Amino acid sequence: MSHNGFGLLFRVTTFGESHGPAIGCVVDGTPPRLPLDEADLQRDLDRRRPGQSRHTTQRREADAARILSGVFDGLTTGTPIAVLIENTDQRSKDYSDIAAKFRPGHADYAYEAKYGIRDYRGGGRSSARETACRVAAGAIARKVLGAGVVVRAALVQVGDDRLTVPRPDWDWAEVDRNPFFCPDAATAARWAERLDAVRKAGSSVGAVVQVEAEGVPPGWGAPLYGKLDQDLCAALMSINAVKGVEIGAGFGAAALTGVENADEMDPGPDGRPRFTSNHAGGILGGISTGQTVVARFAVKPTSSILTPRRTVDLEGAATEIVTKGRHDPCVGIRAVPVAEAMVACVLADHALRHRGQCGGPLFGGG
Repeated sequence: MSHNGFGLLFRVTTFGESHGPAIGCVVDGTPPRLPLDEADLQRDLDRRRPGQSRHTTQRREADAARILSGVFDGLTTGTPIAVLIENTDQRSKDYSDIAAKFRPGHADYAYEAKYGIRDYRGGGRSSARETACRVAAGAIARKVLGAGVVVRAALVQVGDDRLTVPRPDWDWAEVDRNPFFCPDAATAARWAERLDAVRKAGSSVGAVVQVEAEGVPPGWGAPLYGKLDQDLCAALMSINAVKGVEIGAGFGAAALTGVENADEMDPGPDGRPRFTSNHAGGILGGISTGQTVVARFAVKPTSSILTPRRTVDLEGAATEIVTKGRHDPCVGIRAVPVAEAMVACVLADHALRHRGQCGGPLFGGG
């Protein structure tokens, strides 16, 4: 299997399967002399870790990260950083009943058609378990970016229930106080009731996540085939169960007039041009403008559900399937820290690319 990595200068390659002994990543291109230890990775991994509320899978994984290389005396050395995360709570027997059946909505059939073999235990490489590796890599990317760039995300929709609180009134501190990563406590409470009913019905729902990056300077990205928004969309689309990505106003821009959509500019108090709106999501012509970079993505409902579904088996015969085991009733919840990680990795890559072509300091201090 190819295509297990992404990035050009800041490159991330992941390995391992959901029910294998371990998963992990190798991060290449990190500048030397950046402070880094396992606690830096663990902070982000703990936010993604399963089993922390009744609204996510009850698989109990410590997700304890071990740095195997690339760090000496608490500083990066500039060599590849290898991170290992052991799997400690696999229950492969939960999948024995479906070994010869294709799960609707999953990658089972596509894998079998392409490779002639698949790991039915939790989906193997296609499992959301792999995203722990991305979160570890994202923590390293944050070190490259430094404190000047702040990447944060929030859940803004569960099923058809959208967050209605205006963006300026979001409480970012609340995001880490509720299990939905929601910037409004009342909305999170409403979503809790919704998911309890969905779980009891043996079904699942989708979600929408919004991710923002503040402090990105103007100039990152390149026209045509190296666009910043192009790489952000590819990175976010690579997250499990994501079926749509938009930047700024996104698909909503199609309903605006040119007068409404154009982000007007005026002289700022510091003498630099200032935008009066941000329909472009902080990117124009594939290059950052200095505004907040804004992206959203839609996550489909979890395909592993207890309600019987029609399918076929390996012999092509019609059958029925019920997917038992420990599954997220809304996989979009734990996609929030994954979204932050993927955006951080893309930004770190573009920061290094920009410095390589145009010079200048790197935020992280390398």
